[in-house]
Amino acid sequence: MSVQEAFRPTAVLPKVGDIRGDHRVVAQMVEPGSRVLDVGCGEGDLLQLLESRGVDGRGIELSREGVNSCVAKGLAVIQGDADTDLADYPDDAFDYVILSQTLQATRQPRVVLEHLLRIGSRAIVSFPNFGHWRMRLQLLLKGQMPRTENLPATWYDTPNIHFCTIKDFVQLCDEINVKMERAVALDLYGRPLRLHAPWWFWNLFGEQGVFLLSRRDRRS
Repeated sequence: MSVQEAFRPTAVLPKVGDIRGDHRVVAQMVEPGSRVLDVGCGEGDLLQLLESRGVDGRGIELSREGVNSCVAKGLAVIQGDADTDLADYPDDAFDYVILSQTLQATRQPRVVLEHLLRIGSRAIVSFPNFGHWRMRLQLLLKGQMPRTENLPATWYDTPNIHFCTIKDFVQLCDEINVKMERAVALDLYGRPLRLHAPWWFWNLFGEQGVFLLSRRDRRS
C-alpha cells in the first residue's frame, strides 16, 4: 500500500466525554473481541475504552502510579519497561499490540517496533509529529526546542528522547519491511485530517500520526 493510500480520509469520530482523539482512532482500528496488549498504557484510559467494546485487554506500564491507577479500575496491568520486557512475550500472543504516544520515549524505537509486530498479528502506533509546521516555525524563529500543547515539557525534563516525523516513521516501516494497513493524521484538536493530499501534507500539518501495521510476510 502506498503512503497516499494509507492516509485515506476517515470519518470524524464522535466525541465521547474527554476521550483523547488518538484513542478514538485506535479504538476504531481494533476489532471487537480481539486480544490486545497496550504497551505504556498510562492510567488505563485506552484500555477502558477498548474493554467497553468487548476487547480482552492487557497492559504494561513503567510507572508504579500508572499501574496502581489501572489496577484500581479493575484492569489487568503489570509494571514493565517496553525497552526490556517485550522480549519476554511469545510470538503472536495478541491480535493487536498498541503503543500510544510512547514510541518517542523508548531508548530503541526500532527494536520496540519489531517486538510489537512479533508479539501481535498487528500493531497500532501513535506519536506526536515533530515535522508539524508549528514545530518548524518555533525552531526557525526562536532557535529553541519547540513546545506545544501536545509536547509541553522543556527539553531538559521531557521523557521524550527520540522525536520523529511522520516521514521518518514511514521510512522506518519501509526499512523493517512493515506493511501500513491504515494511517491517520490528527490535527491540534485530535480530529482526523480529511483532505485528499500527498504524504508530505500530513507531515507538515498533522500534529499526530496513528498507524495500523502488520508484517508484510504475514498471509491474510
